[in-house]
Amino acid sequence: MSTTVIQIITLITTAISFGTVILFGSLGEILTEKSGHLNLGVPGIMYLGGIGGLIGSFLYENASASPVPFVGMLVALAGTLICSVLGGLIYSFLTVTLRANQNVTGLTLTILGSGVANFFGGSLSKLAGGVGQISVPATSSAFCATQKLSDALVALVSKGASSSGFLRVLGGVLDGFDKVFLSYGFMVYVAVIIAILLSLFINRTSKGLNLRAVGENPATADAAGINVIRYKYLATCTGAAISGLGGLYYVMDYINGTWANDGNIEALGWLAVALVIFATWKPLRSIWGAYLFGALYWLYNYIPGLTRSMQEVFKMLPYAVTIIVLIMVSLRHKKEDLPPSSLGLSYFREDR
Repeated sequence: MSTTVIQIITLITTAISFGTVILFGSLGEILTEKSGHLNLGVPGIMYLGGIGGLIGSFLYENASASPVPFVGMLVALAGTLICSVLGGLIYSFLTVTLRANQNVTGLTLTILGSGVANFFGGSLSKLAGGVGQISVPATSSAFCATQKLSDALVALVSKGASSSGFLRVLGGVLDGFDKVFLSYGFMVYVAVIIAILLSLFINRTSKGLNLRAVGENPATADAAGINVIRYKYLATCTGAAISGLGGLYYVMDYINGTWANDGNIEALGWLAVALVIFATWKPLRSIWGAYLFGALYWLYNYIPGLTRSMQEVFKMLPYAVTIIVLIMVSLRHKKEDLPPSSLGLSYFREDR
């Protein structure tokens, strides 16, 4: 393959891997905002999800002489869901029950989540023998199992390429297909499946209709017999669980089962919040939006001669595109592209 084709394939694979972290956070926030709650604590929840999964898998692998990758994966998933749902419960209690300001609560949760995660990440580093020494290879390998399976398939076909012209061509085709569509851990595909299921739930089920009603006009939904408080709690906590999976994917797959106190999770969390606006609160649109954000963010690596300042400008592209989309949506003023009417507003039943 030519250098240009290789660069394009590399950019696509990088965009999909990078975009999956954003996609998880965006899907969780879309579900939360459909209930009328603006949770700016997505970065903090992703931090909690990442450190929760890493702590669980680290303790399991250190307690077992021969850790089983599948068991380590289950432990990591359990730790992530517990920690991220706990973050969602904190936010729900403050904003739904106590009716605290949603913006302030979300920002506080981001600060809390990053602080807690980096504190425990530093503690794990000391237990592991120093900064950068944390390693959970068995668990991390389980999250990359799909990638290894696809690599084995390509290697098997390529082995017979020297004796058959057809196999040589097939090996080349499979290699390109593998790099673009198959060379990822299973959570990349889980993110896409969640996006599809979430879209079907919101648009094709009675529960989803009730959730949208709560987000648009909670007083009317309450008068119709819908339990507004329950829907808000469930949507926020479930959304937090989905966002937390983004942190787990970053830790276990993107950086191969270690902890990096470099602020990247927080940056990705804010990109996830921006993606919600870019996708106009539609889960399916967030799939290609996440991959587009990933491509725009890393595009500078494939343009020669850029200065350091120009590289930083390219990293701003996802945010700039979001602003453009926000302006376009505001000018068009199409109802289906607007956020829920009660987004960010606390519900007082006594005001009905």
